[in-house]
Amino acid sequence: MRSSFAKSIYVGAAVLGLAGLSAVTTTTASAKSYATAGAYTALANKSQNVTVTGTNAIYSKPGTVKGAKVVASKKTVAKLAASKKSSDTFYAYGTKTTNRGSVYYKIVTMDKKYRGYVYAGKTAGTFTAGIKAAETTTAATTPARTTGYYLKDASKNTLWTAPKNTDIHAKKVSLYGVAKTDSFTVDKAATKTKEGSLYYHVTDSKNSAISGWIYAGKGYDTTITDNTKQDLGGLSVIPSKDAVVPTNDNSVKVVYRDANNATVGNATFVTSASKTKAGQQVAAGTDASGDTLAKFVTDSAPSGYVPTNSVDSTNSINNARYGSTVYVDVTAAATSKIALKIEAVTPSKVKVVNGLAAGDTLTTSDVTVSGFKASLLTGKKGGDVDIQAVQAALAGAKLKGNKTYYSNDGTAYHYEFKLTATGISNIYANYGDTLSAYYTATLKENKATNNSTPDNSWIA
Repeated sequence: MRSSFAKSIYVGAAVLGLAGLSAVTTTTASAKSYATAGAYTALANKSQNVTVTGTNAIYSKPGTVKGAKVVASKKTVAKLAASKKSSDTFYAYGTKTTNRGSVYYKIVTMDKKYRGYVYAGKTAGTFTAGIKAAETTTAATTPARTTGYYLKDASKNTLWTAPKNTDIHAKKVSLYGVAKTDSFTVDKAATKTKEGSLYYHVTDSKNSAISGWIYAGKGYDTTITDNTKQDLGGLSVIPSKDAVVPTNDNSVKVVYRDANNATVGNATFVTSASKTKAGQQVAAGTDASGDTLAKFVTDSAPSGYVPTNSVDSTNSINNARYGSTVYVDVTAAATSKIALKIEAVTPSKVKVVNGLAAGDTLTTSDVTVSGFKASLLTGKKGGDVDIQAVQAALAGAKLKGNKTYYSNDGTAYHYEFKLTATGISNIYANYGDTLSAYYTATLKENKATNNSTPDNSWIA
């Protein structure tokens, strides 16, 4: 979970199994002359968490090697360096050194969004440039009360082998068979370094094999006498009365397998219906979110994968019974991004300082997009993007300008955006490609309003 690099890092020949991480969009790097890179060497230590310094871009290959492409620009890396999200912490797992003596490390974010090589200086085993060693968690004080905790909802409040996004190998702990009356004991506490959020390590008092880390809100407060007012995140000191607990009579285990028939993920579907029995067909049964088993299977696929075939047509899903296990074949996924481009600006007679112009590309600092279904951009690596669906989703999405512009006489303006008839231009795009969407920007008098900030990470 936590890691710290020694002054020297020993490397082994075994390559860590990080194949299948999500691909990211790249742009070509340029160089007048090229270096050559030595052999790839995997790092032997398996706890090599790092953060980027923001001074160097990330490349598909060592940056001075021919064919290297920019995975994350220096501007993007600077944002990752300043981020307060654990998902933007990196994991270093391999290294290459060029014939010019430049050392590059292969790194990947905890959410597997960015992966590539970053320059780390001239001395193997040390970081003097693009990355630095990181502690992803900090030990916290164990609460005064260590026993008598309960999961608020065993179907929602998941335990992790390490707080999420603090360890690249962190996994969800199966809560199969945990009863809502099971009490848990706290033996450790920690805070996530970036967010400062508190986690407790808990163990089921009835089954010591079930233990893990869970978000603990503000932690147990001895000054609060009314236990209903304790802010404990996914925990409570009062047994849940309504939580649906997975049992043999109401749940289906889902196992995800890759092309090599290796298990890459697990999930448990729990019906919201009462009085179901093991062996009974699930049919149209739904979970607490109203999702059918088929939708649950699709939405719960492990990060970086999508079902190989439509689960709606899979016999094992359609004929699944409570108490059984269904196996779902998955394949590597890729995620596209969309570049929001300005095709025209109206009215052209109004001039504002540093205003938009035809040909400009909007960034997340320029615009906030709401109502767009970003999941449409993820699919089988190399597969065709459903351009019509993306176009329809963009047409229904709402773009709001984030910036206020001023004319020379001091009048305030903001931009409003409308998808043009051109819309999406990449009619033959594959998942992982960057798409282009074209908009008209219209100047409107008055300042831009404050906007909420949904996840617009799909914007190129």
